[in-house]
Amino acid sequence: MPSLVLDIALSAERLQAIYRGHANRIMAQSRDGRRVSLPAHHLRPYLTHAGIYGSFVLEFNTSGELLSLRPLD
Repeated sequence: MPSLVLDIALSAERLQAIYRGHANRIMAQSRDGRRVSLPAHHLRPYLTHAGIYGSFVLEFNTSGELLSLRPLD
């Protein structure tokens, strides 16, 4: 199954657009340079008062559909 590693650093202030309904997707760049647009709701479990910070593994199928997003151990 194809996967990408994303290093995400989004402050709580930057995430306000999502909660106000002005945006519903997050753009991130994978470690291999590919740009990824993913629905913001997939990151909600990792949201803290400071924002979202960490490395995540994004797994997808051959059609490009998101299968899972989990923190990198």
